[in-house]
Amino acid sequence: MNEPRTVRPYPFDMEDISVSPLYAKLRADEPMSRVQLPYGEVSWLATRHADCKQVMTDPRFSRAIAQGLDQPRLRRQSVGDGIMGMDPPDHTRLRRLVAKAFTARRMNQMRGEVRGLADRLVDDMLAGGGPADVVEDLARLLPVNVICDLLGVPFEDRHVFRRWTEGVTNDETAKDDVLFDIGGELDAYMADLVAQRRREPTDDLLGALVYARDNGDKLTDTELIALAGAGLLTGGVETVASALPSFVYTLLTRPELMARLRAEPELMPTAVEELLRYVPINTAAMFARYALEDVWVGDTLVRTGEPVLAALHAANRDPEVFENPEEIDLARAHNPHLTFGHGPHHCIGAQLARMELQESLTVLLEKMPQMRLADDPEHVEWKFGVIVRGPAALRITW
Repeated sequence: MNEPRTVRPYPFDMEDISVSPLYAKLRADEPMSRVQLPYGEVSWLATRHADCKQVMTDPRFSRAIAQGLDQPRLRRQSVGDGIMGMDPPDHTRLRRLVAKAFTARRMNQMRGEVRGLADRLVDDMLAGGGPADVVEDLARLLPVNVICDLLGVPFEDRHVFRRWTEGVTNDETAKDDVLFDIGGELDAYMADLVAQRRREPTDDLLGALVYARDNGDKLTDTELIALAGAGLLTGGVETVASALPSFVYTLLTRPELMARLRAEPELMPTAVEELLRYVPINTAAMFARYALEDVWVGDTLVRTGEPVLAALHAANRDPEVFENPEEIDLARAHNPHLTFGHGPHHCIGAQLARMELQESLTVLLEKMPQMRLADDPEHVEWKFGVIVRGPAALRITW
């Protein structure tokens, strides 16, 4: 029988790029704690690596039944979660349709295109004479162009998609009803693109999804629009848009790390994995899983119908899994971080995000050997949205 537990307000205190020390205390003393988000019901919070993996993979925990419930959330409005609100086999069916577009082989084929785009964007920054803003001039432009190319979104419409992706993840949407407006605009736009693909088939990802919809894969129009819009578009943009400036900030404020990466550029793949582990990208744990029956998670019995949140920030610092977890080791060989999730809902665009981060950081280091912050680190303003966190602006000079 579970003893009564303190219910703590959540998220915990956040400032700049830090991870609250309360995560470490809970992981050691109360690995399954009780938390209250700004909206929704009280939830369990898993903080150990093993417990987070269990919650994300155990079929006795469901995302599907969270839909329509008062699930714990940062945003007042409770809206559909798209593919993140599904369980197998429905989730598996949709994921399978998209997975072939995000294979490691396909990502390697795209690497040259992403490198060329990063080159052009950094050249534009250099031509401007500086200071330049990593957020506006690189981190937001690169991923929105890459995912729009993949989907086949017309070039002239990309500025609109940028506004939509920012709006869906922005904390301002937690305060009023603009989320419904944004979602409606995005769905209407994607519906029009789907209609165009039916009239004039294409070989881009959206064209392939339309073909699958119309040729026996049982993809409904609603699923298709949600998957291509909020699922792929916003999911494929905001992680990189927040992670890239956060990584640049980390390297520029830790000169020993920057020096090592410049001296050993072959470390870039492991360096990106380590930065993904160490630097918190998400604002807080999200996407609660609900117990379909009584389930033991570690020493805690989660009762049927209770939600559990997996604190990936805490899991990524678990000393049971990572040696010296509070240190950044750019050559860390064993790095099973959970930044992209785990199990059925592991981020389908993880390989794409990795490749974009590797190429953009490589270009910055090569073309700006004297890169440095244009402002004092303490003057960098941090933005905490309903999904991601990162610098609101990051001015650099060279």
